[in-house]
Amino acid sequence: MASEVPRLCLWGLEGVVFVVLAAIAGSALVQAKQYALGFSAIFTSAILNLVQVGVGLTQFGPLREAAQGVEAIAPAAGSVVAFSFFIYNAAKILLGISALVFGTAISQSGSKELGRLTVFVGFVAIATNTIVMMFGRIEAIPSGATGVIATLLLAVCLLKLQSED
Repeated sequence: MASEVPRLCLWGLEGVVFVVLAAIAGSALVQAKQYALGFSAIFTSAILNLVQVGVGLTQFGPLREAAQGVEAIAPAAGSVVAFSFFIYNAAKILLGISALVFGTAISQSGSKELGRLTVFVGFVAIATNTIVMMFGRIEAIPSGATGVIATLLLAVCLLKLQSED
């Protein structure tokens, strides 16, 4: 039997990570001579993710509980979940944009394969998350997964750029 990590603890930790990421990206944004779009996208994504986590932590439980007692509340509970995922997908689009910026930079600095892969996955993340935002949660479109892969490649590009400076 697997032990479960308490949702509040995990999401709370995730919220702290987004606060730190926003501070780091904001600092890099004001200091950067180039890549302003990339750092701005990371900063804004961190803020949106923080809002999304906050909505999940503070609204999902109480609305789910209320909807069990009062059936008429179920649509409101569903709309809060939909709002939260809308924010989630917007944050993933921003990370896709940042992946484009830093993937292009890495591609031009000599790591062509890594850069091209990051740019490609960034485009896919932008496209899939845009579709999901426009048409609602579509389970067949792996929007969140593409955003996560773009984020991982983005992190590798940022580490590579930092080591080249």
